[in-house]
Amino acid sequence: MKTAAVIMAGGKGERFWPQSRADRPKQFLSLTRDGETMIQKTVNRLSSLVDKDDIYIVTNARYLPLVREQLPDIPDENVIAEPASRNTAPCIGLAAEIIRKRCGEDTAMLVLPSDHLIRFNAMFVDTLRRAVKVAEHEENLVTIGITPTYPETGYGYINISTGETAYSGAYKVIRFYEKPDIERAKQYVSSGEYLWNSGMFVWKVSSILAKLKRYLPDMFGGLERIADTYGTDSYIQTLEEVFPNLEAVSIDIGIMERADDIYTIPGNFGWDDVGSWLSLERFNPTNEYGNMVKGDIISIDTHNSIIVGGNKLVATVGVEDLIIVDSDDAILICAKDSAQDVKHVIENLKTCNRFELV
Repeated sequence: MKTAAVIMAGGKGERFWPQSRADRPKQFLSLTRDGETMIQKTVNRLSSLVDKDDIYIVTNARYLPLVREQLPDIPDENVIAEPASRNTAPCIGLAAEIIRKRCGEDTAMLVLPSDHLIRFNAMFVDTLRRAVKVAEHEENLVTIGITPTYPETGYGYINISTGETAYSGAYKVIRFYEKPDIERAKQYVSSGEYLWNSGMFVWKVSSILAKLKRYLPDMFGGLERIADTYGTDSYIQTLEEVFPNLEAVSIDIGIMERADDIYTIPGNFGWDDVGSWLSLERFNPTNEYGNMVKGDIISIDTHNSIIVGGNKLVATVGVEDLIIVDSDDAILICAKDSAQDVKHVIENLKTCNRFELV
């Protein structure tokens, strides 16, 4: 079975302000010391599984220059430009229609976010190969779950049937749950019956299109209109007319929480969704004082802090448990336990009409 990969690269990454901006969001930043950006890492880790000609990038039209700059080996026709942000169901549906036209409806389709990190690539690729085998059967939809290591309240959870596995070690999904409070998260982890929802999926093109037609018929009709013009001179015009009017709904709510034939394969490949600046200390080394530093940094009597420099020296004295991030025109100073609240800075800037800093 032919395999294609769809990488979703339209997100804003607001929790990584001030380095992540509306015109250069998180997936186009380098957050590790090897210099690779998040989207480059995502593409490169697929090299042993999918040819570059079969990798599709779905992004906002404004990010086309960034995609072409950072991924010159991806063919231009494989970069799908959304004229408006409409959440993941329209994004995935549009990619599925284009892959159907170009590769056929029996193509296995991997759907991956562009801004996650994976520590153990070989194990990751093996998990995807197993997921493809599960997806070959009937209209199975497969999600990659992550074995939880602590009671995280920032992730959705997947309740699985922990009895005998079906197809290639996959478990039947009982139900998806949104982000829980801490007590419920503790219950989920201790039960052994829940996985973190990674937002990674595998299915045949025909399977996901059938589900879209059943559960989101209006959206499916709009996507069909766009697909009918693909490869013609009227494609861009039709895309710009139809796509912004599609329902803005996630694939989880629109399809995964409604369909019956959903399976998951537990992943233990060192996954991190890199949700905030706090995550940098999970995949970058810290020094003997517990500090994760990147850039031109002098730290004196500084402990357990994350310090990311820009084009100038950053010096700290006598501080601890802080996140400090420098960019050309803004500096973030944040308590580590408030890392998730950085997005409120964006809200405040918009309220104050400071859009040049958003």
